[in-house]
Amino acid sequence: MALKKYKPVTAGTRWRIGNAYAEVTTNKPEKSLLETKKRTGGRNSSGHLTMRYIGGGHKKKYRIIDFKRNKKAVEAEVKTIEYDPNRTCFIALVEYKDGEKKYIIAPQGLEVGMKIISGDNVAPEIGNALQLKNMPLGTMVHNIEMQPGQGGKIARSAGSSAQLTNKEDKYAVLKMPSGELRKVLINCYATVGVVGNSDHNLQSMGKAGRNRWKGIRPRNRGVAMNPVDHPMGGGEGRSSGGHPRSRTGKYAKGEKTRTKHKGSDKLILQRKDGKKLAK
Repeated sequence: MALKKYKPVTAGTRWRIGNAYAEVTTNKPEKSLLETKKRTGGRNSSGHLTMRYIGGGHKKKYRIIDFKRNKKAVEAEVKTIEYDPNRTCFIALVEYKDGEKKYIIAPQGLEVGMKIISGDNVAPEIGNALQLKNMPLGTMVHNIEMQPGQGGKIARSAGSSAQLTNKEDKYAVLKMPSGELRKVLINCYATVGVVGNSDHNLQSMGKAGRNRWKGIRPRNRGVAMNPVDHPMGGGEGRSSGGHPRSRTGKYAKGEKTRTKHKGSDKLILQRKDGKKLAK
């Protein structure tokens, strides 16, 4: 992926670092794979504001993505690489030999004209989807299922991937994007490769208006509020506000958010902080 630094011809472009969209080949999506997307503006069915800092923004249509990759042993050709306003990564339009078209997450290195396939006995090449048990150790994968047939849930955002580190009797051990070592059923499907658009996090908006186009309204700081509005509000002068916490009093730093004694704890071999879980 390539980034584009803009000439400072206006105040908004002075600090802007945008995407050059070098990989994107078209700006017209496939109409048969579009759905309307409703916007709430942060309001519930009564019209009351229930989620702050949401509103406005450009209209979007949802692109129907094939996370399951369940069209087995049928080769598909990559037709386009496209921008998707609903996710950080790019998507690829593929056309199967029988004429059916589907969108998939575009991995790094996937180009127009390349052939991809999913199935049990396919080569572990970029864009191909196969079971973890049929992949060699060390393979970088994305769009990983947590339950067979469920569809990909893990490593779907820009630049993310997991690494297959070990295969046991019933489970495959994956090193997650967070660094966590986790067991996943070995007959789950995953797609080979790293998700594209890896420099997404290096972009700079340049001005507040670009966030307004995304439907994000200005967020005021808790320390600038009054005590009645926020636990960090009030005080004489520019006081720090005490421990960082949310409006409801939940600590923002250091508090563990994972549910204790969760059923899937037995599948985690090592946490992202390097600590091994007691069995």
